[in-house]
Amino acid sequence: MKHKIHDVGVAGQIGNYSDAIETASSLRWLHTSGTPGLAKGKQLPKDITSQAELAWAHIMHMLKNAGMTVEDIVKVTQYLTRTDDIAAYVKVRSQFLGNVRPAFMLLVVPQLIWPEVLVEVEVIAASSTQNND
Repeated sequence: MKHKIHDVGVAGQIGNYSDAIETASSLRWLHTSGTPGLAKGKQLPKDITSQAELAWAHIMHMLKNAGMTVEDIVKVTQYLTRTDDIAAYVKVRSQFLGNVRPAFMLLVVPQLIWPEVLVEVEVIAASSTQNND
């Protein structure tokens, strides 16, 4: 079963996401930690676009390692530190998600783990396929 979208008309007024996602029983679940756009060696780009691209690339890598794809994402929680970054962040997120519409929560918070971190992304994904690892 593909995940079933249950829209009540709220999410569509705000953006390209779903009000609720129903999953089937007996699925494998992946819960990621809050994931910043951090490169190897604690290198952190200065701009939101680069940080968001790295964060989403890390998420895609985690999905791949779990034998999942972007279509398996059912919930995304996003943390930004500046409201001015929302449009640039959403543009990057859209490039990675395409037409996939998981449930979203985007929060603007005063600070993340380090003052230079502008974004963290965490996802919940569910898949009925077996991971062969």
